Amino acid sequence: MTDTLQPPEQPGGGLSLRTLTHVAYGLFALGFVTAGFLGVATLAAVVLLYLKRQDTAGTYYSAHFDWLLATFWWGLLWLAISGLLTMIFIGWAGVLATVIWVLYRLLKGWLSLMDGRAPAAYE
Repeated sequence: MTDTLQPPEQPGGGLSLRTLTHVAYGLFALGFVTAGFLGVATLAAVVLLYLKRQDTAGTYYSAHFDWLLATFWWGLLWLAISGLLTMIFIGWAGVLATVIWVLYRLLKGWLSLMDGRAPAAYE
């Protein structure tokens, strides 16, 4: 395997990029399941992703970070639009579709990480 597929452990005994990516997926999932899309854990995952994003450059973990950030921002956009449309009683379908889409992307990305590869859209 090449360095881009299996990056070395973080210098100084820190968490590996693989572990950090699992933590990010776990926080995202925890926040989503416990408090809805904008749970504190989900927001913590987004902060973690932005703080450690530069460390993943040149690795397939970068694709996972981008995947989760895109999931968050697109999900937030569609949830906001659907929320506005609920005022005229047609947004509930959009809220449901957004929830299903976010869960799908969360599971697809996490399973790709467990297989040691980038999410399918980034291969």
